[in-house]
Amino acid sequence: MIKNLLFDLGGVIMDIRRENAVDALRNLGLAEADQLLGLYEQKGSFMLLEEGRITPQEFREEIRRQIPHPVTDSQIDEAFIKFLIGIPVHRLRQLEQLAAKGYGIYLLSNTNPIMWNSKIKEEFTKDGKEINHYFRGMVTSFEAKMMKPDPAIFRYASTTLGIEPAETLFLDDSQKNLDAAASVGYQTALVPPGTEFIDLIP
Repeated sequence: MIKNLLFDLGGVIMDIRRENAVDALRNLGLAEADQLLGLYEQKGSFMLLEEGRITPQEFREEIRRQIPHPVTDSQIDEAFIKFLIGIPVHRLRQLEQLAAKGYGIYLLSNTNPIMWNSKIKEEFTKDGKEINHYFRGMVTSFEAKMMKPDPAIFRYASTTLGIEPAETLFLDDSQKNLDAAASVGYQTALVPPGTEFIDLIP
């Protein structure tokens, strides 16, 4: 029996487009943006930021070292955040509807403090509420110091959020992440591009 719903963020609740950020970072002068910025997994300083192993300022300084002319913190952040398109209000209301049905609603996201403390939190206020309204608990990679698809983050989520994997449906747009979740006992559902998570919940 499914008691809890554990949601990925990007590609499931929030619409994303990696190419927007790649183009913006290239235009800023970061020639290797395409190699460093992935849809599901990051490399280099992008990965270190999502794993919580470097601070936002250390990340910006590393990006600056790879750009042949001066750029500001805000220019770097604005280019990076173009990865995120936004959250349609109907998805926020669907999260509320699922909570009203009695499901425990939780979040597990590979993300970073630059996006989390700006665009992500802003998008969750679109319907007049804050992000904490929608979730009983949240796990982010940069705070947990580990990332999907490492099975350890799913065990960490179970312990931190107080949920039983066998009673929890994990929804993600990456099969690799779903396989990792299933390996530690979660039920899983793939959210392919162009589909809505609400249609996959029993």
